[in-house]
Amino acid sequence: MQIKNSVVLVTGANRGLGQAFVNALLAAGAAKIYAAARDPASITLQGVTPIQLDVTNAADIAAAAALATDVTLLINNAGISRGSPLLAAGSADAARAELETNVFGPLALSQAFAPILKANGGGAIVNVLSVLSWLNIAGAATYSVSKSAAWSLTNGLRGELHAQGTQVVGVHVGFMDTDMASGTPGPKAAPLDVARQTLAALEAGQDEVLADELSRGVKQGLSAQPGVYLGQAG
Repeated sequence: MQIKNSVVLVTGANRGLGQAFVNALLAAGAAKIYAAARDPASITLQGVTPIQLDVTNAADIAAAAALATDVTLLINNAGISRGSPLLAAGSADAARAELETNVFGPLALSQAFAPILKANGGGAIVNVLSVLSWLNIAGAATYSVSKSAAWSLTNGLRGELHAQGTQVVGVHVGFMDTDMASGTPGPKAAPLDVARQTLAALEAGQDEVLADELSRGVKQGLSAQPGVYLGQAG
Protein backbone atom coordinates (compact mmCIF):
# COMPACT_ATOMS: atom_id res chain seq x y z
CA MET A 1 0.00 0.00 0.00
CA GLN A 2 1.23 3.51 -0.82
CA ILE A 3 0.60 6.24 1.74
CA LYS A 4 1.06 9.08 -0.75
CA ASN A 5 -2.36 10.04 -2.16
CA SER A 6 -4.15 7.62 0.15
CA VAL A 7 -7.42 8.52 1.90
CA VAL A 8 -7.29 7.64 5.60
CA LEU A 9 -9.66 7.47 8.55
CA VAL A 10 -7.95 7.57 11.96
CA THR A 11 -9.97 6.90 15.11
CA GLY A 12 -9.01 8.59 18.36
CA ALA A 13 -7.20 11.22 16.30
CA ASN A 14 -7.37 14.09 18.79
CA ARG A 15 -4.35 13.15 20.93
CA GLY A 16 -1.56 10.68 21.60
CA LEU A 17 -0.81 8.07 18.96
CA GLY A 18 -3.87 9.05 16.91
CA GLN A 19 -2.61 12.60 16.53
CA ALA A 20 0.85 11.25 15.72
CA PHE A 21 -0.66 9.12 12.96
CA VAL A 22 -2.29 12.20 11.49
CA ASN A 23 1.00 14.12 11.53
CA ALA A 24 2.88 11.21 9.96
CA LEU A 25 0.23 10.81 7.26
CA LEU A 26 0.33 14.51 6.42
CA ALA A 27 4.11 14.35 6.11
CA ALA A 28 3.88 11.23 3.91
CA GLY A 29 1.52 12.89 1.45
CA ALA A 30 -1.86 11.36 2.22
CA ALA A 31 -4.45 13.01 -0.01
CA LYS A 32 -7.17 13.22 2.64
CA ILE A 33 -7.41 12.40 6.33
CA TYR A 34 -10.63 11.92 8.26
CA ALA A 35 -9.63 12.67 11.86
CA ALA A 36 -12.23 11.00 14.05
CA ALA A 37 -12.99 11.67 17.71
CA ARG A 38 -15.98 11.60 20.02
CA ASP A 39 -15.72 15.41 20.10
CA PRO A 40 -14.66 16.65 16.66
CA ALA A 41 -14.01 20.10 18.14
CA SER A 42 -11.01 18.54 19.91
CA ILE A 43 -9.31 18.01 16.53
CA THR A 44 -6.91 20.94 16.31
CA LEU A 45 -4.65 19.92 13.42
CA GLN A 46 -4.94 21.75 10.12
CA GLY A 47 -5.39 19.99 6.78
CA VAL A 48 -7.74 17.26 8.00
CA THR A 49 -11.49 16.58 7.99
CA PRO A 50 -12.76 16.23 11.58
CA ILE A 51 -15.63 13.80 12.06
CA GLN A 52 -17.62 12.73 15.10
CA LEU A 53 -17.05 9.08 15.91
CA ASP A 54 -17.59 7.18 19.12
CA VAL A 55 -16.42 3.69 18.12
CA THR A 56 -18.98 2.10 20.46
CA ASN A 57 -21.87 3.94 18.78
CA ALA A 58 -23.44 2.15 15.81
CA ALA A 59 -25.07 5.31 14.46
CA ASP A 60 -21.74 7.16 14.50
CA ILE A 61 -20.06 4.30 12.63
CA ALA A 62 -22.79 4.18 10.01
CA ALA A 63 -22.59 7.95 9.52
CA ALA A 64 -18.79 7.79 9.16
CA ALA A 65 -19.06 5.03 6.54
CA ALA A 66 -21.70 6.99 4.63
CA LEU A 67 -19.50 10.09 4.62
CA ALA A 68 -16.07 8.57 4.02
CA THR A 69 -16.74 6.43 0.97
CA ASP A 70 -13.31 7.25 -0.50
CA VAL A 71 -11.28 5.68 2.32
CA THR A 72 -8.39 3.41 1.36
CA LEU A 73 -6.83 3.03 4.83
CA LEU A 74 -8.62 2.56 8.15
CA ILE A 75 -6.54 3.02 11.32
CA ASN A 76 -8.31 1.61 14.38
CA ASN A 77 -6.40 3.52 17.03
CA ALA A 78 -9.02 4.54 19.62
CA GLY A 79 -8.66 2.63 22.87
CA ILE A 80 -9.27 2.84 26.61
CA SER A 81 -7.74 1.34 29.74
CA ARG A 82 -9.50 1.13 33.10
CA GLY A 83 -6.39 -0.09 34.99
CA SER A 84 -8.25 -2.92 36.68
CA PRO A 85 -6.97 -6.23 38.10
CA LEU A 86 -9.17 -9.21 37.29
CA LEU A 87 -10.39 -9.84 40.83
CA ALA A 88 -10.93 -6.21 41.85
CA ALA A 89 -14.38 -4.84 42.58
CA GLY A 90 -15.92 -3.62 39.33
CA SER A 91 -13.51 -5.56 37.12
CA ALA A 92 -16.31 -7.03 35.01
CA ASP A 93 -17.60 -3.54 34.23
CA ALA A 94 -14.07 -2.41 33.38
CA ALA A 95 -13.58 -5.39 31.08
CA ARG A 96 -16.90 -4.78 29.31
CA ALA A 97 -16.01 -1.13 28.66
CA GLU A 98 -12.55 -2.05 27.35
CA LEU A 99 -13.90 -4.82 25.14
CA GLU A 100 -16.53 -2.49 23.68
CA THR A 101 -13.92 0.10 22.68
CA ASN A 102 -10.85 -2.05 22.04
CA VAL A 103 -12.46 -5.05 20.32
CA PHE A 104 -16.06 -4.51 19.25
CA GLY A 105 -15.31 -0.98 18.04
CA PRO A 106 -12.60 -2.11 15.59
CA LEU A 107 -14.77 -5.06 14.56
CA ALA A 108 -17.75 -2.83 13.76
CA LEU A 109 -15.58 -0.32 11.89
CA SER A 110 -13.93 -3.11 9.91
CA GLN A 111 -17.34 -4.49 8.98
CA ALA A 112 -18.52 -1.04 7.89
CA PHE A 113 -15.41 -0.16 5.89
CA ALA A 114 -14.48 -3.53 4.36
CA PRO A 115 -16.87 -3.00 1.40
CA ILE A 116 -15.54 0.55 0.96
CA LEU A 117 -11.95 -0.66 0.93
CA LYS A 118 -12.85 -3.37 -1.57
CA ALA A 119 -14.53 -0.84 -3.86
CA ASN A 120 -11.45 1.37 -3.66
CA GLY A 121 -8.99 -1.35 -4.63
CA GLY A 122 -8.41 -3.25 -1.39
CA GLY A 123 -6.50 -0.82 0.79
CA ALA A 124 -5.59 -1.66 4.37
CA ILE A 125 -6.69 -1.79 8.00
CA VAL A 126 -4.34 -1.04 10.89
CA ASN A 127 -5.27 -2.21 14.39
CA VAL A 128 -3.32 -0.70 17.27
CA LEU A 129 -2.63 -3.54 19.69
CA SER A 130 -0.13 -3.79 22.55
CA VAL A 131 2.62 -5.88 24.09
CA LEU A 132 -0.20 -6.71 26.51
CA SER A 133 -1.80 -8.72 23.72
CA TRP A 134 0.69 -11.38 24.90
CA LEU A 135 1.13 -10.57 28.60
CA ASN A 136 -1.27 -9.99 31.46
CA ILE A 137 -0.23 -7.69 34.30
CA ALA A 138 -2.29 -7.01 37.40
CA GLY A 139 -2.37 -3.25 36.96
CA ALA A 140 -3.96 -3.59 33.53
CA ALA A 141 -5.38 -7.09 33.58
CA THR A 142 -8.76 -6.44 32.01
CA TYR A 143 -7.10 -4.21 29.39
CA SER A 144 -4.73 -7.09 28.63
CA VAL A 145 -7.73 -9.35 28.06
CA SER A 146 -9.17 -6.87 25.57
CA LYS A 147 -5.88 -6.49 23.69
CA SER A 148 -5.44 -10.25 23.50
CA ALA A 149 -8.89 -10.46 21.94
CA ALA A 150 -8.02 -7.59 19.59
CA TRP A 151 -4.92 -9.49 18.43
CA SER A 152 -7.08 -12.51 17.59
CA LEU A 153 -9.57 -10.21 15.85
CA THR A 154 -6.76 -8.76 13.76
CA ASN A 155 -5.53 -12.19 12.70
CA GLY A 156 -9.04 -13.26 11.81
CA LEU A 157 -9.70 -10.14 9.76
CA ARG A 158 -6.45 -10.69 7.87
CA GLY A 159 -7.64 -14.12 6.80
CA GLU A 160 -11.13 -13.03 5.82
CA LEU A 161 -10.04 -9.91 3.92
CA HIS A 162 -7.14 -11.48 2.02
CA ALA A 163 -9.34 -12.41 -0.94
CA GLN A 164 -10.38 -8.79 -1.52
CA GLY A 165 -6.79 -7.57 -1.37
CA THR A 166 -7.05 -5.74 1.95
CA GLN A 167 -3.85 -5.69 3.98
CA VAL A 168 -4.34 -6.02 7.76
CA VAL A 169 -1.57 -4.84 10.08
CA GLY A 170 -1.33 -5.31 13.85
CA VAL A 171 0.80 -2.82 15.79
CA HIS A 172 2.34 -4.04 19.04
CA VAL A 173 3.99 -1.53 21.35
CA GLY A 174 4.71 -1.30 25.06
CA PHE A 175 4.44 1.97 26.92
CA MET A 176 4.20 5.15 24.85
CA ASP A 177 4.61 8.76 25.86
CA THR A 178 0.87 9.41 25.88
CA ASP A 179 -1.79 10.32 28.43
CA MET A 180 -2.69 6.63 28.93
CA ALA A 181 0.81 5.81 30.20
CA SER A 182 1.50 9.13 31.92
CA GLY A 183 1.64 7.53 35.38
CA THR A 184 3.85 4.63 34.33
CA PRO A 185 7.59 4.86 35.08
CA GLY A 186 10.32 3.70 32.72
CA PRO A 187 11.20 4.21 29.05
CA LYS A 188 8.40 5.06 26.64
CA ALA A 189 8.21 4.99 22.86
CA ALA A 190 7.59 8.23 20.99
CA PRO A 191 4.15 8.10 19.34
CA LEU A 192 5.42 9.69 16.13
CA ASP A 193 8.10 7.00 15.82
CA VAL A 194 5.46 4.28 16.23
CA ALA A 195 3.28 5.94 13.58
CA ARG A 196 6.19 6.21 11.15
CA GLN A 197 7.13 2.56 11.68
CA THR A 198 3.53 1.58 10.96
CA LEU A 199 3.35 3.54 7.70
CA ALA A 200 6.67 2.01 6.61
CA ALA A 201 5.31 -1.48 7.37
CA LEU A 202 2.21 -0.76 5.30
CA GLU A 203 4.30 0.28 2.32
CA ALA A 204 6.53 -2.80 2.74
CA GLY A 205 3.52 -5.14 2.74
CA GLN A 206 4.13 -6.37 6.30
CA ASP A 207 1.47 -7.84 8.58
CA GLU A 208 2.87 -6.84 11.95
CA VAL A 209 4.77 -4.02 13.64
CA LEU A 210 6.88 -4.64 16.74
CA ALA A 211 7.47 -1.02 17.56
CA ASP A 212 9.88 -1.20 20.52
CA GLU A 213 12.42 -3.43 22.22
CA LEU A 214 9.87 -4.60 24.78
CA SER A 215 7.47 -5.87 22.12
CA ARG A 216 10.27 -7.53 20.16
CA GLY A 217 11.59 -9.24 23.29
CA VAL A 218 8.18 -10.45 24.45
CA LYS A 219 7.29 -11.77 20.98
CA GLN A 220 10.54 -13.74 20.93
CA GLY A 221 9.80 -15.03 24.43
CA LEU A 222 6.45 -16.53 23.48
CA SER A 223 8.21 -19.72 22.38
CA ALA A 224 10.65 -19.81 25.32
CA GLN A 225 10.45 -22.47 28.03
CA PRO A 226 8.67 -21.40 30.14
CA GLY A 227 6.81 -18.97 27.89
CA VAL A 228 7.17 -15.32 28.86
CA TYR A 229 3.37 -15.05 29.05
CA LEU A 230 3.27 -17.49 31.97
CA GLY A 231 4.71 -14.82 34.25
CA GLN A 232 5.80 -15.39 37.82
CA ALA A 233 3.55 -16.51 40.63
CA GLY A 234 3.69 -14.78 43.98
